[in-house]
Amino acid sequence: MTSAVAGELSAELRGFREVQTLAYACAEAVAAQLKPGVTEREAARMQREWLRERGVRDWFHLPFAWFGDRTAFVNFRIPLQFFPTNRRLEPGMPFILDMAPVYKGFTADIGYSGCLGLNPVHDKLLADLEAHRELLLREVRERRPLREIYEDVDRLMVRQGYANRHRAYPFGVIAHKVDRVKERRLTPHLFGFGTQSLKGLASDAVHGHRDGWSPLWSPYKFSDHPPRKGLWAVEPHLGFRGTGAKFEEILVVTDSKDPEQSAFWLDDDLPHVRRWAEERAAA
Repeated sequence: MTSAVAGELSAELRGFREVQTLAYACAEAVAAQLKPGVTEREAARMQREWLRERGVRDWFHLPFAWFGDRTAFVNFRIPLQFFPTNRRLEPGMPFILDMAPVYKGFTADIGYSGCLGLNPVHDKLLADLEAHRELLLREVRERRPLREIYEDVDRLMVRQGYANRHRAYPFGVIAHKVDRVKERRLTPHLFGFGTQSLKGLASDAVHGHRDGWSPLWSPYKFSDHPPRKGLWAVEPHLGFRGTGAKFEEILVVTDSKDPEQSAFWLDDDLPHVRRWAEERAAA
């Protein structure tokens, strides 16, 4: 996204960008506090507490934390395995922090990959994610069917020598739509997901089924349609021999005829984007 486009964000998009920025600030703050012996459950609690101290009262989903080979979803078979465990962080171990807060009625869903110390494999995974961010934006602007874009991401991973780990998510999704959520004083949850957000996603699914589209971006037939206008939380997830890495951020899709404004990342000032820029500058 160019600075010109960023400067013209609507009040609505600024609200989504504010909560996404808040979520990434939380990820960086918690990552800086991680040390050997911290458990996934403790890291998830640190995320919840940090965000609640800053006004977050509802969630699309509660925070997750994955350490070691769990970053690559090794042997994940059922949804309960995604929830934080007592796995302890060790030196050289990769980690992923994933959170989806709702703030002032706006939703974000982010993924932050890091490592406790040096890990060249993890560094390579993070570097190779840049090509996926570029591919996704380019092909959404071309209005390729979501299912075909998913397959192109798969092919790029194979060329890079990696396994597709977002396929392990429910319905194999690489992305899902996010929307405004009506704020409530009480924020009930179901299996770690906010009920208000689930209602919104279910409503999109019902309307989408009727109109020939889905709020879930998957490898299946129900995603065999062009990109739908709206905001999509996109998360390509690479795996290699027990090490996983991903980013997750909001992609904005519009009905503009201008290619640059037909789709753009909500914000380029994010940790993984800054990292790639620093690596290019140092090369």
